[in-house]
Amino acid sequence: MNIIIREYEKKDVSDAIAIWNEVVEDGVAFPQLELLTEVSGDAFFSEQSFTGIAYDADSVRVVGLYILHPNNIGRCGHICNTSYAVKKEFRGRGIGEKLVIHSLEKGKELGFKILQFNAVVKSNVYALRLYEKLDFVKLGTIPGGFLMKDGSYEDIIPHYKIL
Repeated sequence: MNIIIREYEKKDVSDAIAIWNEVVEDGVAFPQLELLTEVSGDAFFSEQSFTGIAYDADSVRVVGLYILHPNNIGRCGHICNTSYAVKKEFRGRGIGEKLVIHSLEKGKELGFKILQFNAVVKSNVYALRLYEKLDFVKLGTIPGGFLMKDGSYEDIIPHYKIL
């Protein structure tokens, strides 16, 4: 695989919403409940500070994405937040790590000082392992902070990294 990450374009909307909705439907990582449509998806991805599209240059297939935006406003507007999604069939191949590294560089390029994750679900062991590998700082645990698809509540572990 030859993964290249580039900025979202309207032509990516179908692939991007399919990948995003896959994670939302799983109900174990993203807080969203509503699925994106072609219209809402294009608006959503276009309004971010940056949406990165990961595609395999060999097969010319979109395999993942991330969104980057301010985590807050005003005096906290220098902190950004991101979400990552990799198409199920391509997970475990290092694409998530490439997305995170790209987002760190892009966040800094856009003038952000800190990248913060608000809600890393405790059972998302692959994400937790990756964030530890990339030297993110854990901020503690919020008990029962995430409503899982099955109706149970899972702890969340916020993280940050100085850019």
